[in-house]
Amino acid sequence: REKALKIGAEKCYIEDLRQEFVEELCWPAVQCNAIYENVYLLGTSLARPVIARAQIAVAQKEGCFAVSHGCTGKGNDQVRFELAFYALQPTIQVIAPWRDPVFYNRFKGRQDLLDYAEQSGIPVTSTKSKPWSMDENLAHCSYEAGILEDPNVTPPEDMWKLTVDPTKAPEQPEDFVLHFEKGLPVKAELPGGKTVTDATELFLAVNAIARKHGVGRIDIVENRFIGLKSRGCYETPGLTCLRAAHIDLEGLTMDREVRALRDQFLTFNYAKILYNGLYFSPECKFLLQCVAASQDSVNGAVRCRVYKGAFSVLGRWSDTEKLYDMDESSMDVIGDFRPEDTTGFISVNAIRLKKYGRMMEEAGKKM
Repeated sequence: REKALKIGAEKCYIEDLRQEFVEELCWPAVQCNAIYENVYLLGTSLARPVIARAQIAVAQKEGCFAVSHGCTGKGNDQVRFELAFYALQPTIQVIAPWRDPVFYNRFKGRQDLLDYAEQSGIPVTSTKSKPWSMDENLAHCSYEAGILEDPNVTPPEDMWKLTVDPTKAPEQPEDFVLHFEKGLPVKAELPGGKTVTDATELFLAVNAIARKHGVGRIDIVENRFIGLKSRGCYETPGLTCLRAAHIDLEGLTMDREVRALRDQFLTFNYAKILYNGLYFSPECKFLLQCVAASQDSVNGAVRCRVYKGAFSVLGRWSDTEKLYDMDESSMDVIGDFRPEDTTGFISVNAIRLKKYGRMMEEAGKKM
Protein backbone atom coordinates (compact mmCIF):
# COMPACT_ATOMS: atom_id res chain seq x y z
CA ARG A 1 0.00 0.00 0.00
CA GLU A 2 2.77 2.42 0.96
CA LYS A 3 4.60 1.78 -2.31
CA ALA A 4 1.45 2.26 -4.41
CA LEU A 5 0.53 5.54 -2.76
CA LYS A 6 4.12 6.79 -2.92
CA ILE A 7 4.39 6.36 -6.69
CA GLY A 8 1.11 8.10 -7.48
CA ALA A 9 -1.91 5.93 -6.72
CA GLU A 10 -4.85 7.74 -5.14
CA LYS A 11 -6.32 4.59 -3.60
CA CYS A 12 -5.02 1.09 -2.96
CA TYR A 13 -7.10 -2.01 -2.30
CA ILE A 14 -5.39 -5.02 -0.70
CA GLU A 15 -7.80 -7.96 -0.64
CA ASP A 16 -7.28 -11.30 1.10
CA LEU A 17 -8.15 -13.81 -1.63
CA ARG A 18 -6.39 -16.82 -0.16
CA GLN A 19 -9.45 -18.87 0.81
CA GLU A 20 -11.08 -18.19 -2.54
CA PHE A 21 -7.86 -19.13 -4.36
CA VAL A 22 -7.44 -22.41 -2.50
CA GLU A 23 -11.05 -23.59 -2.52
CA GLU A 24 -12.16 -22.41 -5.97
CA LEU A 25 -8.97 -22.89 -7.99
CA CYS A 26 -6.40 -25.09 -6.25
CA TRP A 27 -8.77 -27.77 -4.97
CA PRO A 28 -10.43 -28.49 -8.34
CA ALA A 29 -6.94 -28.62 -9.87
CA VAL A 30 -6.07 -31.30 -7.31
CA GLN A 31 -9.31 -33.17 -8.03
CA CYS A 32 -8.52 -33.51 -11.73
CA ASN A 33 -4.73 -33.76 -11.29
CA ALA A 34 -4.30 -30.74 -13.56
CA ILE A 35 -0.91 -30.53 -15.25
CA TYR A 36 0.27 -28.74 -18.40
CA GLU A 37 2.61 -30.51 -20.80
CA ASN A 38 3.22 -33.25 -18.22
CA VAL A 39 5.23 -31.07 -15.80
CA TYR A 40 3.75 -27.64 -15.04
CA LEU A 41 1.23 -27.48 -12.18
CA LEU A 42 -0.24 -24.18 -13.41
CA GLY A 43 0.58 -22.07 -10.37
CA THR A 44 0.45 -18.78 -12.30
CA SER A 45 -2.59 -19.78 -14.36
CA LEU A 46 -4.55 -20.74 -11.23
CA ALA A 47 -4.10 -17.30 -9.66
CA ARG A 48 -5.25 -15.17 -12.59
CA PRO A 49 -9.04 -15.77 -12.37
CA VAL A 50 -9.10 -14.78 -8.69
CA ILE A 51 -7.04 -11.63 -9.29
CA ALA A 52 -9.08 -10.63 -12.35
CA ARG A 53 -12.37 -11.09 -10.53
CA ALA A 54 -11.20 -8.96 -7.60
CA GLN A 55 -9.87 -6.30 -9.97
CA ILE A 56 -13.19 -6.06 -11.79
CA ALA A 57 -15.04 -5.89 -8.46
CA VAL A 58 -12.91 -2.91 -7.39
CA ALA A 59 -13.35 -1.26 -10.79
CA GLN A 60 -17.12 -1.59 -10.48
CA LYS A 61 -17.05 -0.23 -6.94
CA GLU A 62 -15.05 2.78 -8.07
CA GLY A 63 -17.08 3.32 -11.23
CA CYS A 64 -14.11 2.75 -13.54
CA PHE A 65 -14.58 2.39 -17.30
CA ALA A 66 -11.15 0.76 -17.75
CA VAL A 67 -8.71 -1.57 -16.04
CA SER A 68 -5.02 -2.14 -16.71
CA HIS A 69 -2.27 -4.71 -16.30
CA GLY A 70 1.50 -4.76 -16.66
CA CYS A 71 1.83 -8.01 -18.61
CA THR A 72 4.37 -8.26 -21.39
CA GLY A 73 3.14 -8.33 -24.98
CA LYS A 74 4.80 -11.70 -25.53
CA GLY A 75 3.36 -13.60 -22.58
CA ASN A 76 0.33 -15.62 -21.56
CA ASP A 77 -0.86 -13.39 -18.74
CA GLN A 78 -2.10 -10.60 -21.00
CA VAL A 79 -4.46 -13.14 -22.56
CA ARG A 80 -5.52 -14.62 -19.22
CA PHE A 81 -6.32 -11.29 -17.62
CA GLU A 82 -8.07 -9.73 -20.58
CA LEU A 83 -10.25 -12.73 -21.41
CA ALA A 84 -11.29 -12.80 -17.74
CA PHE A 85 -11.97 -9.04 -17.72
CA TYR A 86 -14.17 -9.24 -20.81
CA ALA A 87 -16.12 -12.24 -19.51
CA LEU A 88 -16.72 -10.61 -16.13
CA GLN A 89 -17.57 -7.15 -17.54
CA PRO A 90 -18.08 -7.19 -21.32
CA THR A 91 -18.09 -3.37 -21.61
CA ILE A 92 -14.77 -2.84 -19.81
CA GLN A 93 -11.84 -1.20 -21.59
CA VAL A 94 -8.33 -2.56 -21.06
CA ILE A 95 -5.14 -0.49 -20.99
CA ALA A 96 -2.11 -2.65 -21.82
CA PRO A 97 1.07 -0.49 -21.77
CA TRP A 98 3.33 -3.24 -23.11
CA ARG A 99 1.30 -3.21 -26.35
CA ASP A 100 1.44 0.58 -26.71
CA PRO A 101 4.17 1.64 -29.18
CA VAL A 102 4.85 4.82 -27.20
CA PHE A 103 5.62 2.68 -24.15
CA TYR A 104 7.58 -0.19 -25.71
CA ASN A 105 9.65 2.13 -27.90
CA ARG A 106 10.74 3.96 -24.76
CA PHE A 107 11.18 0.86 -22.60
CA LYS A 108 12.59 -1.79 -24.88
CA GLY A 109 13.07 -4.37 -22.15
CA ARG A 110 13.66 -5.18 -18.53
CA GLN A 111 16.93 -3.26 -18.27
CA ASP A 112 15.27 -0.01 -19.37
CA LEU A 113 12.57 -0.49 -16.75
CA LEU A 114 15.12 -1.24 -14.04
CA ASP A 115 16.94 1.99 -14.95
CA TYR A 116 13.67 3.92 -14.77
CA ALA A 117 12.75 2.39 -11.41
CA GLU A 118 16.16 3.28 -10.00
CA GLN A 119 15.98 6.86 -11.30
CA SER A 120 12.45 7.30 -9.97
CA GLY A 121 13.10 5.73 -6.57
CA ILE A 122 10.67 2.87 -7.14
CA PRO A 123 11.69 -0.24 -5.16
CA VAL A 124 11.61 -3.49 -7.17
CA THR A 125 12.79 -7.03 -6.41
CA SER A 126 14.69 -7.50 -9.68
CA THR A 127 18.19 -6.07 -10.09
CA LYS A 128 20.67 -5.83 -12.95
CA SER A 129 22.63 -8.69 -11.40
CA LYS A 130 19.42 -10.72 -10.92
CA PRO A 131 17.28 -9.57 -13.83
CA TRP A 132 14.81 -12.44 -13.98
CA SER A 133 11.15 -11.81 -13.28
CA MET A 134 9.36 -13.42 -10.34
CA ASP A 135 5.68 -14.05 -9.80
CA GLU A 136 4.69 -15.46 -6.41
CA ASN A 137 1.39 -16.55 -4.95
CA LEU A 138 0.19 -18.99 -2.31
CA ALA A 139 0.75 -21.98 -4.60
CA HIS A 140 4.05 -21.24 -6.28
CA CYS A 141 6.76 -18.88 -7.48
CA SER A 142 7.80 -18.57 -11.12
CA TYR A 143 11.06 -17.26 -12.58
CA GLU A 144 11.51 -16.17 -16.18
CA ALA A 145 13.49 -13.84 -18.47
CA GLY A 146 16.98 -12.44 -18.02
CA ILE A 147 19.69 -15.08 -18.00
CA LEU A 148 16.99 -17.76 -17.90
CA GLU A 149 16.12 -17.07 -21.54
CA ASP A 150 19.09 -19.27 -22.47
CA PRO A 151 17.56 -22.73 -21.89
CA ASN A 152 21.02 -24.21 -21.29
CA VAL A 153 21.90 -21.87 -18.41
CA THR A 154 21.62 -23.51 -15.00
CA PRO A 155 19.50 -21.36 -12.66
CA PRO A 156 21.66 -19.80 -9.94
CA GLU A 157 21.01 -21.33 -6.55
CA ASP A 158 20.17 -17.98 -4.97
CA MET A 159 17.30 -17.56 -7.44
CA TRP A 160 15.06 -20.13 -5.76
CA LYS A 161 12.96 -18.31 -3.18
CA LEU A 162 10.53 -20.82 -1.71
CA THR A 163 12.29 -24.16 -1.34
CA VAL A 164 15.47 -25.38 0.28
CA ASP A 165 18.11 -26.83 -2.03
CA PRO A 166 17.25 -30.56 -1.89
CA THR A 167 20.92 -31.42 -1.25
CA LYS A 168 20.83 -29.17 1.83
CA ALA A 169 17.44 -30.31 3.10
CA PRO A 170 17.17 -32.08 6.49
CA GLU A 171 18.83 -35.48 6.80
CA GLN A 172 15.68 -36.94 8.38
CA PRO A 173 12.45 -37.41 6.38
CA GLU A 174 9.17 -35.93 7.59
CA ASP A 175 5.88 -37.82 7.53
CA PHE A 176 2.29 -36.56 7.50
CA VAL A 177 -1.19 -37.78 6.57
CA LEU A 178 -3.60 -36.19 4.08
CA HIS A 179 -7.34 -36.95 4.22
CA PHE A 180 -9.64 -36.49 1.22
CA GLU A 181 -13.42 -36.37 0.81
CA LYS A 182 -14.78 -36.46 -2.74
CA GLY A 183 -11.26 -35.72 -3.92
CA LEU A 184 -10.93 -32.58 -1.80
CA PRO A 185 -8.23 -32.26 0.88
CA VAL A 186 -10.13 -31.92 4.17
CA LYS A 187 -7.58 -32.69 6.88
CA ALA A 188 -3.84 -32.90 7.42
CA GLU A 189 -2.23 -34.71 10.33
CA LEU A 190 1.12 -33.01 10.72
CA PRO A 191 4.39 -33.90 12.47
CA GLY A 192 4.16 -33.24 16.19
CA GLY A 193 0.51 -34.26 16.40
CA LYS A 194 -1.06 -31.08 15.01
CA THR A 195 -4.18 -31.42 12.86
CA VAL A 196 -5.55 -28.79 10.48
CA THR A 197 -8.86 -28.77 8.60
CA ASP A 198 -9.26 -25.19 7.34
CA ALA A 199 -8.50 -25.12 3.60
CA THR A 200 -6.01 -22.25 3.69
CA GLU A 201 -4.28 -23.46 6.84
CA LEU A 202 -4.01 -26.96 5.38
CA PHE A 203 -2.50 -25.63 2.17
CA LEU A 204 -0.02 -23.45 4.06
CA ALA A 205 0.94 -26.32 6.38
CA VAL A 206 1.70 -28.73 3.53
CA ASN A 207 3.52 -25.91 1.74
CA ALA A 208 5.74 -25.35 4.77
CA ILE A 209 6.72 -29.01 5.07
CA ALA A 210 7.41 -29.35 1.34
CA ARG A 211 9.45 -26.13 1.22
CA LYS A 212 11.59 -27.27 4.10
CA HIS A 213 12.47 -30.49 2.25
CA GLY A 214 13.04 -28.98 -1.20
CA VAL A 215 9.98 -30.49 -2.90
CA GLY A 216 8.40 -29.00 -6.03
CA ARG A 217 11.14 -27.47 -8.21
CA ILE A 218 10.93 -27.76 -11.99
CA ASP A 219 12.83 -26.16 -14.89
CA ILE A 220 11.06 -26.43 -18.26
CA VAL A 221 10.61 -25.05 -21.76
CA GLU A 222 6.89 -24.73 -22.42
CA ASN A 223 4.61 -23.75 -25.28
CA ARG A 224 2.88 -20.45 -24.65
CA PHE A 225 -0.69 -19.95 -25.85
CA ILE A 226 0.38 -17.19 -28.26
CA GLY A 227 2.72 -19.58 -30.11
CA LEU A 228 6.14 -18.84 -28.63
CA LYS A 229 8.19 -21.22 -26.53
CA SER A 230 9.50 -19.95 -23.20
CA ARG A 231 11.75 -21.22 -20.45
CA GLY A 232 10.35 -21.11 -16.95
CA CYS A 233 11.52 -22.26 -13.53
CA TYR A 234 8.82 -22.99 -10.99
CA GLU A 235 8.50 -23.88 -7.31
CA THR A 236 5.20 -25.49 -6.37
CA PRO A 237 5.87 -27.29 -3.06
CA GLY A 238 2.53 -27.94 -1.38
CA LEU A 239 0.52 -28.49 -4.54
CA THR A 240 3.08 -31.07 -5.69
CA CYS A 241 2.42 -33.12 -2.55
CA LEU A 242 -1.35 -32.70 -2.61
CA ARG A 243 -1.63 -33.70 -6.26
CA ALA A 244 0.61 -36.76 -5.85
CA ALA A 245 -1.29 -37.93 -2.76
CA HIS A 246 -4.61 -37.47 -4.54
CA ILE A 247 -3.44 -39.50 -7.54
CA ASP A 248 -2.37 -42.28 -5.21
CA LEU A 249 -5.72 -42.39 -3.40
CA GLU A 250 -7.55 -42.57 -6.72
CA GLY A 251 -5.75 -45.84 -7.41
CA LEU A 252 -7.44 -47.32 -4.35
CA THR A 253 -10.89 -45.76 -4.62
CA MET A 254 -11.73 -44.82 -8.20
CA ASP A 255 -13.40 -46.99 -10.84
CA ARG A 256 -11.05 -47.87 -13.69
CA GLU A 257 -13.22 -46.60 -16.55
CA VAL A 258 -14.24 -43.38 -14.77
CA ARG A 259 -10.59 -42.70 -14.07
CA ALA A 260 -9.60 -43.39 -17.67
CA LEU A 261 -12.23 -41.00 -19.03
CA ARG A 262 -11.24 -38.33 -16.53
CA ASP A 263 -7.54 -38.71 -17.38
CA GLN A 264 -8.08 -38.70 -21.13
CA PHE A 265 -10.55 -35.83 -21.29
CA LEU A 266 -10.86 -33.75 -18.13
CA THR A 267 -7.25 -33.57 -16.93
CA PHE A 268 -5.80 -32.48 -20.27
CA ASN A 269 -8.58 -30.09 -21.23
CA TYR A 270 -8.95 -28.44 -17.83
CA ALA A 271 -5.20 -27.76 -17.74
CA LYS A 272 -5.40 -26.32 -21.26
CA ILE A 273 -8.36 -24.12 -20.31
CA LEU A 274 -6.56 -22.79 -17.25
CA TYR A 275 -3.31 -22.20 -19.10
CA ASN A 276 -5.04 -20.38 -21.96
CA GLY A 277 -7.04 -18.08 -19.68
CA LEU A 278 -10.50 -19.50 -20.36
CA TYR A 279 -11.60 -20.06 -16.76
CA PHE A 280 -14.70 -17.85 -17.14
CA SER A 281 -16.09 -19.81 -20.08
CA PRO A 282 -18.97 -22.26 -20.65
CA GLU A 283 -16.56 -25.09 -21.42
CA CYS A 284 -14.77 -24.57 -18.09
CA LYS A 285 -18.07 -24.61 -16.20
CA PHE A 286 -18.98 -27.87 -17.92
CA LEU A 287 -15.62 -29.48 -17.19
CA LEU A 288 -15.70 -28.50 -13.52
CA GLN A 289 -19.09 -30.17 -13.12
CA CYS A 290 -17.65 -33.32 -14.69
CA VAL A 291 -14.60 -33.18 -12.41
CA ALA A 292 -16.79 -33.00 -9.30
CA ALA A 293 -18.90 -35.96 -10.49
CA SER A 294 -15.78 -38.05 -11.08
CA GLN A 295 -14.67 -37.63 -7.48
CA ASP A 296 -17.63 -39.14 -5.58
CA SER A 297 -15.64 -42.20 -4.53
CA VAL A 298 -12.30 -40.52 -3.77
CA ASN A 299 -12.58 -40.75 0.01
CA GLY A 300 -9.75 -41.84 2.26
CA ALA A 301 -6.30 -40.94 3.52
CA VAL A 302 -2.71 -41.13 2.33
CA ARG A 303 0.39 -41.45 4.50
CA CYS A 304 3.04 -39.20 2.97
CA ARG A 305 6.78 -38.61 3.28
CA VAL A 306 9.01 -35.79 2.05
CA TYR A 307 12.78 -36.13 1.92
CA LYS A 308 15.47 -34.22 0.01
CA GLY A 309 13.29 -33.02 -2.85
CA ALA A 310 11.21 -36.19 -3.14
CA PHE A 311 7.61 -36.94 -2.20
CA SER A 312 6.66 -40.55 -1.57
CA VAL A 313 3.63 -42.47 -0.35
CA LEU A 314 3.97 -44.78 2.65
CA GLY A 315 0.44 -46.17 2.55
CA ARG A 316 -3.20 -45.39 1.97
CA TRP A 317 -6.63 -46.46 3.23
CA SER A 318 -10.35 -45.82 2.86
CA ASP A 319 -13.05 -46.60 5.41
CA THR A 320 -15.89 -46.25 2.89
CA GLU A 321 -14.76 -47.34 -0.58
CA LYS A 322 -14.59 -51.09 -1.25
CA LEU A 323 -13.31 -51.41 -4.81
CA TYR A 324 -10.08 -52.88 -3.49
CA ASP A 325 -10.53 -56.32 -1.88
CA MET A 326 -7.37 -57.62 -0.27
CA ASP A 327 -8.52 -61.26 -0.33
CA GLU A 328 -9.59 -61.12 -3.98
CA SER A 329 -6.31 -59.50 -4.98
CA SER A 330 -4.14 -61.81 -2.87
CA MET A 331 -1.86 -64.30 -4.59
CA ASP A 332 -2.24 -66.54 -1.53
CA VAL A 333 -6.05 -66.69 -1.26
CA ILE A 334 -8.49 -67.95 -3.92
CA GLY A 335 -11.54 -66.18 -2.49
CA ASP A 336 -14.49 -65.65 -4.84
CA PHE A 337 -12.25 -65.30 -7.89
CA ARG A 338 -12.32 -68.37 -10.19
CA PRO A 339 -8.95 -68.66 -11.99
CA GLU A 340 -10.47 -70.82 -14.75
CA ASP A 341 -12.67 -67.87 -15.79
CA THR A 342 -9.54 -66.13 -17.00
CA THR A 343 -9.14 -68.72 -19.77
CA GLY A 344 -12.22 -67.46 -21.58
CA PHE A 345 -11.25 -63.84 -20.96
CA ILE A 346 -7.87 -64.40 -22.59
CA SER A 347 -9.36 -66.40 -25.47
CA VAL A 348 -11.83 -63.66 -26.41
CA ASN A 349 -9.17 -60.94 -26.22
CA ALA A 350 -6.80 -63.05 -28.33
CA ILE A 351 -9.19 -63.41 -31.30
CA ARG A 352 -8.14 -60.25 -33.13
CA LEU A 353 -4.47 -60.71 -32.20
CA LYS A 354 -4.46 -64.20 -33.73
CA LYS A 355 -5.97 -62.78 -36.92
CA TYR A 356 -3.38 -60.02 -36.96
CA GLY A 357 -0.58 -62.53 -36.38
CA ARG A 358 -1.75 -64.73 -39.27
CA MET A 359 -2.04 -61.72 -41.57
CA MET A 360 1.50 -60.60 -40.76
CA GLU A 361 2.79 -64.16 -41.17
CA GLU A 362 1.17 -64.54 -44.60
CA ALA A 363 2.65 -61.21 -45.67
CA GLY A 364 6.09 -62.35 -44.55
CA LYS A 365 6.42 -59.47 -42.11
CA LYS A 366 8.14 -59.70 -38.75
CA MET A 367 6.59 -58.38 -35.59
